[in-house]
Amino acid sequence: MSLSRKRDVEGNAVNWQLADSNPEIGRSLLHALRNTGISVLYQDRELRVLWAQNLPPAWSINEISGLTDHDFLPASQAERLTAAKRKVIATAHPESLEVSFPNREGARWFTVWIDADKSSDGAVQAVVTTAVDITEQKRREQTLKSLLREVAHRSKNLLAIIQSIAAQTGRYSDTIDGFLARFRGRLQSLASSQDLVTSSNWRGADLRGLVLGQVGRYSARPHEAVRFKGENPYLNPNAALHIGLAMHELAVNSVSYGALARPDGFVTVAAHLTAPPENKDLALTWSEKIGSMGNGKKRFGSVALERVVPASLNGTATLDISNNQLDYRLLVPQGSFEIE
Repeated sequence: MSLSRKRDVEGNAVNWQLADSNPEIGRSLLHALRNTGISVLYQDRELRVLWAQNLPPAWSINEISGLTDHDFLPASQAERLTAAKRKVIATAHPESLEVSFPNREGARWFTVWIDADKSSDGAVQAVVTTAVDITEQKRREQTLKSLLREVAHRSKNLLAIIQSIAAQTGRYSDTIDGFLARFRGRLQSLASSQDLVTSSNWRGADLRGLVLGQVGRYSARPHEAVRFKGENPYLNPNAALHIGLAMHELAVNSVSYGALARPDGFVTVAAHLTAPPENKDLALTWSEKIGSMGNGKKRFGSVALERVVPASLNGTATLDISNNQLDYRLLVPQGSFEIE
């Protein structure tokens, strides 16, 4: 219904009269309503609709002249709006509220302002309801809240990982300097993996990029130093952080005692899906030719590889060092990765 039909109501405020007396202003107001997504509803003291403009489909797609809110709105929303409008009629003070209307996409949200339209003697003769669709704003707010909860959750997980690294590094360090050197290296490894996770909007990291990132911290030629076979799975954030720690330990060991200590040395990293009935878990291996491994005393590196990392993933791992060969096998359960 057009704005000019306001003439059926006598004694309205000056701004409505001005729109009636000047059609260009009236047309401009209607264009402004459509362009900004603003809806306006004008009702008498009995809350019967006298005219409406730009009414959203979530409210009604039919002619509503002469109807009340209960005739065209869901019961719960009609009850809230009617109560607020009766309060405006009784007090002449404006009210505002947010209402939602369910639909197939979830819900449409609106901020609603309700104002009294007074006659020349100050009596409330009608109410003007203005509504603005704030659905996108609500969705952004919900997304932000979800992201903040996710950040808090992941921050707690990260702190727990750091605490575990500190405790285990201290347990297998003989001196303060030794502890600081190892702990610093493991924190930097964790930070490198975390950068990959963050750059993917917390989705995770692909295995190849994760391994190259860890090896590249110690080798000037990571693409030559690592030979890949099989799948390149996308690891979820938890798997990326812990597998990144395993790759760090293996890389540090390799540049000290293994294949990457030689100019022409290389390691092989393979990833394959296991066959049923093992539910297509991920079998990840790191293999290399090694030199002397010193006295073979267990250090945090082997503890991390065989216990800390697999336990954090609910997987299993083995570390086999024999006949100048190192083979590390890690079984990563479904749910910790995706195959793209």
